[in-house]
Amino acid sequence: MPIKKDLTIIVKMKFGAHLYGTATEESDIDYKGVFLPAKEQVLLSRVPRSYAYSSGTGTSRNTPEDVDYEYYSLHYFIKLACEGRTVAIDMLHAPEEMILETSRTWESIVRHRDKFYTKNLKSLIEYARRQAAKYGIKGSRLNAVMQVIGILEKEDQDKRLLDIWEMLPRTEHCFDISADPGGMKRFQICGKSFQETAKIGYVLPILRKFYSDYGQRAVLAAENKNIDWKAVSHALRAAYQTREILTRGCITYPLENAAFLRDVKEGRLDYKSEVATVLESLMDEVEKLARNSSLPEKTDTAFWDRFICETLERELF
Repeated sequence: MPIKKDLTIIVKMKFGAHLYGTATEESDIDYKGVFLPAKEQVLLSRVPRSYAYSSGTGTSRNTPEDVDYEYYSLHYFIKLACEGRTVAIDMLHAPEEMILETSRTWESIVRHRDKFYTKNLKSLIEYARRQAAKYGIKGSRLNAVMQVIGILEKEDQDKRLLDIWEMLPRTEHCFDISADPGGMKRFQICGKSFQETAKIGYVLPILRKFYSDYGQRAVLAAENKNIDWKAVSHALRAAYQTREILTRGCITYPLENAAFLRDVKEGRLDYKSEVATVLESLMDEVEKLARNSSLPEKTDTAFWDRFICETLERELF
């Protein structure tokens, strides 16, 4: 590997489409990993986030012959996993046949991976929501955002959402979501979230633009035009993964819906009749599961802080 020959590897695995089971003849090869920082990096507070290398040019799409490597430091990987970031959640569920190098540290992380699960699974759910909102063709979304616009237009633009919090509609596409890390309340409108402190004069132009853009995209999507099929397949994948965690407590690779996801990625299906209905119903299901889940609201970061300290003491000092 051309990036760092002296890394102490915690884990190295095949990643991306080869992990999900959605690889095609055009898919390049991705590798992900986690490394243990050097003693000097820890003592000098210079632990890097990651090291990366790509054989591609960086100016054009990778070919099947290209290879990408990315290795996260133990500290940064734990941070990503505590935030529910997609890449970390994926890595935590990689099957044995995808693992090229491992260690007892990695095996211990995987044994306790359920401690990263929360009912929010922020990265997975919010990514899927954004894509569902971007390409969805439900008229109810347009009606929902128009309802909120109508309320905001009657108010002083310097008011904050908190001032009219009880006036905001609670519907299929408009609802309260968990507070941000600072404890501020948040409200979601058709996949877009706003803090309670956001001024109406800030929120209103965003919703108006969404209404205009969404309406046009919905028309084109219904005609199978201007669709980012790869992004839609990623949204479906994230939703399937979230559902599996919320119902089974794990993710199994390759994904059982891999063939369908591959067809979506390659644009082989009709969006309106074969994809949109699946995405819409899947997101409704996932959001309901998340709201009713018994998982904790937040990750137990204290557990993972102790884990990092104990690992460093054992391996470096």
